[in-house]
Amino acid sequence: MSLPDPGTSTRTTETHCPYCSLQCGVTMTAGDRPATLVPADFPTNRGGLCSKGWSAPELLDHPERLTRPLVRADPGDRSSPLVESTWDDALDRIVTAVRATQARHGHDAVGCFGGGGLTNEQAYQFGKFARVALRTSAIDYNGRFCMSSAAGAAVRAFGIDRGMPFPLADIGAADVVVLVGSNPADTMPPAMQYFDAGRERGAEHVVIDPRRTNTARHASLHVQPLPGTDLALANGLLHIAVAEGLVDAGYVAARTTGFADVRAGVAGYWPDRVERLTGVPVEQQRRIVFALARGERSIILTARGAEQHRSGTDTAQAWINLALALGLPGREGSGWATVTGQGNGQGGREHGQKADQLPGYRKITDPAARAHVAAVWGVDPDDIPGPGRSAFELLDRLGTDGGVRALLVMASNVAVSAPDARRVISRLGDLDFLAVSDFFLSETAELADVVLPSAMWAEEEGTMTNLEGRVIRRRRAMDPPAGVRDDLQLLAELAGRLGAGDKFSGDAETVFTELGRASAGGAADYSGITYQRIDAEQGLFWPVPSLDHPGTPRLFTDRFATPDGRARFWRVEHVDAHEVPDAEYPYVLTTGRVLGQYQSGTQTRRSRSLQLVAPTPRAELHPDLARTLGIGPDDVVELATRRGRARFHALVTDAVRPDVVFAPFHWGGGSSANALTDPALDPTSRMPAFKVCAVAVRRVGGPEERIPPPEPALQPQPRPHQAPTAHTPHTPARRRTTRVKSTPRFLHGVYPITGEGLGRPGPLDPALRYQVPEGRTAQALYFRGGNSTGELVYLLLVRDGEPMRWFPIGAKGDCHVPLRVVEDLDGGTVVELHAAAPLGVTGEVVVDLGLVEV
Repeated sequence: MSLPDPGTSTRTTETHCPYCSLQCGVTMTAGDRPATLVPADFPTNRGGLCSKGWSAPELLDHPERLTRPLVRADPGDRSSPLVESTWDDALDRIVTAVRATQARHGHDAVGCFGGGGLTNEQAYQFGKFARVALRTSAIDYNGRFCMSSAAGAAVRAFGIDRGMPFPLADIGAADVVVLVGSNPADTMPPAMQYFDAGRERGAEHVVIDPRRTNTARHASLHVQPLPGTDLALANGLLHIAVAEGLVDAGYVAARTTGFADVRAGVAGYWPDRVERLTGVPVEQQRRIVFALARGERSIILTARGAEQHRSGTDTAQAWINLALALGLPGREGSGWATVTGQGNGQGGREHGQKADQLPGYRKITDPAARAHVAAVWGVDPDDIPGPGRSAFELLDRLGTDGGVRALLVMASNVAVSAPDARRVISRLGDLDFLAVSDFFLSETAELADVVLPSAMWAEEEGTMTNLEGRVIRRRRAMDPPAGVRDDLQLLAELAGRLGAGDKFSGDAETVFTELGRASAGGAADYSGITYQRIDAEQGLFWPVPSLDHPGTPRLFTDRFATPDGRARFWRVEHVDAHEVPDAEYPYVLTTGRVLGQYQSGTQTRRSRSLQLVAPTPRAELHPDLARTLGIGPDDVVELATRRGRARFHALVTDAVRPDVVFAPFHWGGGSSANALTDPALDPTSRMPAFKVCAVAVRRVGGPEERIPPPEPALQPQPRPHQAPTAHTPHTPARRRTTRVKSTPRFLHGVYPITGEGLGRPGPLDPALRYQVPEGRTAQALYFRGGNSTGELVYLLLVRDGEPMRWFPIGAKGDCHVPLRVVEDLDGGTVVELHAAAPLGVTGEVVVDLGLVEV
């Protein structure tokens, strides 16, 4: 809604912040530039706004803003400079490249890559443009790097993916909230008012995160697992719930299927084993489970920290399994949800940007879905291409035989945001042609043949779908600079030049009406939503299948979106990270966002205000690690992985685990965190493993205002294209049963010892030998020992004749060692305790080795 101010050239417009998935309401005042804004009393932000939202108008008139198309001075030579050109010249170059590429290599040799910042109309039109104007299957978007694992798990379990199946306000009314890998205090600060309201009521909040984030600082309990072990933790919590009789048996019987198999699967995740896998103490595991089970209203929220792994879908599923076992989903004020990150991360994946989907969250392989959408588009169903490759797989094949040779990128900066970013930059260089639409000359745009200037958020019309599934209006508050077009108009004009102009419109409301028809009957049904209804009702929660339907703020109250209406348990197993620390790369690297920046930083790194908040990329190191490596505050440090090197200022803080290094991913160039990250893919979602890889750390020098880039000669060469790596779940070493109680075993007693020399250990007593029964599995939990002699002695844990661990015990001393790193002992394994003492020494040793057998 726009209202002109009487007697002036300005107008005020109710619209929304351009950044995260909260889509906070704001009121813009614009006309004579610069524009200003104030927060609005919209249901999601209720008058709140973060520093990014307040500073958003700065970028509308930024001196680096693109306002004219750019092309290479020498066409085909990307080493020649980018120079200003006309729209006709720029679009002619794109159309010529498309036609030449497809004539030589086929339709799929031209690809599209979109973003979660596009409006629903733009995302829908981009998917349609790829399949109708280009006839290509090669389209995906950067949301594959954000929400895809949670989406895959939700569809598998519930039959539908709406990140938050209940209103945001439910968080404030919940008695217990468990956040797994989520830091809303930094990523969406206005949402914290709901958490604050809950804590004022006495709610218990648990944060599961390897870092003590600003969210964790205010929680009742902060749990710090090793990155990549959230699945094991969730399975362990379900193990406790089963063992302690906390499962909601009535709910499980009435509303779910598959619990017996999951119950058998979690039998192997007894608390002590989970403590060793994750680092989370048993007492904390028990506290979390009992809190969730006893809360009248309990919510589990997962986010990228748990999901950006090669087992991200299974990890989200493990937390869904726990929520289902406790009877949370569909119960008012309770449930499982995932916290969407990007502004239109939800809507962007619903209407056709994903390689395997059509509008309305329809599967592109479903003949009925193809027929429905084809009828709306006015094409033959057989003319709609089949599924394409996922985001990283598409990018990794750029310029290769059978891969994309000409690429159109919208609202995405893959040179910074993609995993193994130097490898992706190399692939972009292998393209025959690259066109990018953006507001600024991003790192990706710098590599392009043609760069098209795009209208920004306050200059365009459209809809967005926020983290709750609420469809809201982005209203045009001001005109774009002269000569700048929005992406909807750009796609319509390109389609016209490619001979499909009669099927495309540049008017947002016209496209939204068509989107409604295309989504009708699909999982994400927008057919009952109109611009007028959004204005009158402050947005609507999809699905909205008819004009008289009120919308669906809460899903699953009566049934799940599966054929039989029941939710699906799905058995999942913990897998090790694709890369584990070793002698060369001894620490774990994890990445994420910081308060003052957003996504690839294309916009926020240019904001004067945000430069004061987060002016430089900082890698977080624990004081113990920093001390070991001789690193002080603000020193320049270099992080190295098998894929690349990047440099950061050191932030020495005990908020991170001693074995973990955290790096923000908002910067490119010599401080690109994603030049380090592992591209191993989740087999279901095709999500890369952003959140964990092995890393080495070294001090480069003292504090410097500008961080020098790594030495090029030391950078690893980008690897050639290869099939992405999928994970292999651990095969259980024993027969699984629904029995979850474990059996303790002990090798203990007081034994005489006569020393034959410290270099000559030998069996101490036949009683200190244990063979794991066939069909069972055991683990060593702890060792305690005492020494009555006046000299150092040691005991040696031997597995199948091979030494495993040495336990030195000082003169007349004792030792206690929790065995947190000992692997499973499979059936048939023989464990023994040997002992050694200096020659001639006699005395007694007290031995207590605790094991558990399942």
